Amino acid sequence: MGLSRKYAAITEGPTPADVAGQAALPYPDGWAAVAFSEELTRGKVLTRPLAGEDVVLYRLGTGALRAVKPYCPHLGAHLGLAKVEGEDLVCPFHLFAFGPDGACVRTGYETAPPRSPLGRYPVCEVNGAVFVWWHHDGREPDWTVPEWHVVGHRPARSGVWEMAGHAQEVIENSVDLGHFATLHGWRRAEIGGPVRYDGAEFRLSMRAHESAPVLGEFTVDVQVEGYGLAALHVDVHTPRVGLRMCTTVMPTAIGPNRMQLRQLNRLTFDEPARLPAPLARAVSRTATRVLDRAVFKASCAFTAADFPIWHHKQYVQPPRLAHGDGPIGPFRRWARRFYPPQPATAPTSAGHTGATSAGHTAATSAGHTGATSAGHTAATSADGARFPVDPGTDGIPSPAPGGSSRRDGTPGPVAAPEPGPPERPGIR
Repeated sequence: MGLSRKYAAITEGPTPADVAGQAALPYPDGWAAVAFSEELTRGKVLTRPLAGEDVVLYRLGTGALRAVKPYCPHLGAHLGLAKVEGEDLVCPFHLFAFGPDGACVRTGYETAPPRSPLGRYPVCEVNGAVFVWWHHDGREPDWTVPEWHVVGHRPARSGVWEMAGHAQEVIENSVDLGHFATLHGWRRAEIGGPVRYDGAEFRLSMRAHESAPVLGEFTVDVQVEGYGLAALHVDVHTPRVGLRMCTTVMPTAIGPNRMQLRQLNRLTFDEPARLPAPLARAVSRTATRVLDRAVFKASCAFTAADFPIWHHKQYVQPPRLAHGDGPIGPFRRWARRFYPPQPATAPTSAGHTGATSAGHTAATSAGHTGATSAGHTAATSADGARFPVDPGTDGIPSPAPGGSSRRDGTPGPVAAPEPGPPERPGIR
């Protein structure tokens, strides 16, 4: 029986997206959050995955951040094992040292250093997070993640998770109006006008109608700002209880159909207008201090309701949309700007992709295109009408040269160069 028991376990349940064998979306171009600021103290060296590769992060003695490619140009030692000495990163293998500009400044032998600089990535630190710029053709940053306002007086709380899925799915959720009722339990959700797209940014507003035993029916006003496929900044206001919360959600593509997700929250409560100012301020601060952790955990639980979906879902393009879905089609047209241009021709058989490196597939398998033997496809609009789509577009027009997402096709500005939540979410 011992041998038979060894083979008694069977595979069952939904297959995670990163092992299902489905074609992956390419890695998105742009900024990607790889750490929280508090993780990188002076002299700290961290290694984080991004787009199928390691990125080594470190903070200099001056407090400046650096992000570099992982292997020493001398003989290939992994720089995640290096140490920071003052303003230099020192490789552990032969003690070659690299200055703040990435140039080799000394060797372990007291000989002349070679002209072999580190490969560096653009890096920025904003809103309590560290972002690294990644682009499929090495282009320099042409948009930024702005500094957001801060609510409340208490430090932000943060959490990080890893799961199967793609960064676009997380950002796309913000315009998927239907799922807020079906998955998150909102009684009703309304979108406050068209989503506004401006280059690498978009904005929308929503109002949720909810009810609770003590509060009865109440509304929640939500303002969303999106920056690339890198970050969502969400302002939430619940007038009935005076709660104001800022939530930052930052998905990062780390491998084909695999991602890390970071969330950062700050909150405060309005000062009661009917109370004298000093007492109102004390009430607001006390409520914030007492409820801070509980509200953060509730916010994480709200996000985590999507985890099993993202962990197992397939990206379907073109989608078969219905009334009530929300403006998913326009969002996907806008999101095209963050991917490599599509090839003129591509295979159409199910389960196959164009021959490129992992994570950069020119995916045209079933679920990524509706291509037929005639070389044409048809997409379905929200009202169920079918309309022809030219070959190679996979249902979404490609951006104009220069990465435009404008409706008129003009170029945008380009500057110079296992299932469910992870076992132990990193909540602070």
